[in-house]
Amino acid sequence: MKIGVIGLGIMGSGIAQVSAVAGHDVVVTDVSRSIYEKAVNSIGKSIDKLTEKKIITEKKESILSRIKFTDDYRDFGDCSIVIEAVVENLGMKREIYAKVEPHLKEDAILASNTSSISITSLASTTKRAERFVGIHFFNPVPLMNLVELIKGLRTSEETVQRSIEYVKTIKKEYVVVNDSPGFVTTRIIVMLVNEGAFEYAEGLASKEDIDKALKFGGNFPMGPLTLGDLIGLDTVVNIMDTLYESFKDPKYRAAPILRKMVEAGKLGKKSGEGFYKY
Repeated sequence: MKIGVIGLGIMGSGIAQVSAVAGHDVVVTDVSRSIYEKAVNSIGKSIDKLTEKKIITEKKESILSRIKFTDDYRDFGDCSIVIEAVVENLGMKREIYAKVEPHLKEDAILASNTSSISITSLASTTKRAERFVGIHFFNPVPLMNLVELIKGLRTSEETVQRSIEYVKTIKKEYVVVNDSPGFVTTRIIVMLVNEGAFEYAEGLASKEDIDKALKFGGNFPMGPLTLGDLIGLDTVVNIMDTLYESFKDPKYRAAPILRKMVEAGKLGKKSGEGFYKY
């Protein structure tokens, strides 16, 4: 099948990579070709590492040849699935759907990689709510084995089954969940990061010991502050704000230290500094 990916940040690049590795033709777009070139360079390095570990055996050049850039949404017209993977901004996502949807074939699935925004709300601005679904990947996409499939109120069972078929082709595990802000995974994950940030701000323990406590005491692969740096502290704050606005529950209040760090440009690994320096 042919897969479309809109947005070539960390998540979009990863989705394009795993789709191409699985043998799918992939058409991608972002605001400029320079972003695409940066993404291809990143994908190439990732493939090199996976090749060294013998996880990938196909030649890098062959895989990359299946990823094509376009600046024309008409080129998504023959895609079976188009996955939007831009920032967690409702208005921006809706603008993208308005641009790409008129060019999609009737049975094409339009999906969002959102980690927190209501799928029903996103689908409501399109003319294909039955063929709209959440396909939520995890960072880093090539290494994380789960995809969370989210059903909006009008998502058809056929759309869910076709999404499952796609996930199987890229050799990922999946869970199917109903629509709710933060879904199953994000709602728990960001709360873990947020509580770790509160503990750190309170001086309860050093950042290293907070992470060590959860890593060895809870058998987590990494502690909450390291996890926050990996996700992106700006993304954590945006998700917490989305959850707070949706549920009006104070337990979803973002830790003030997170907001201050974002204001200071300390976004985590992607900016070179968050709770830790990279």
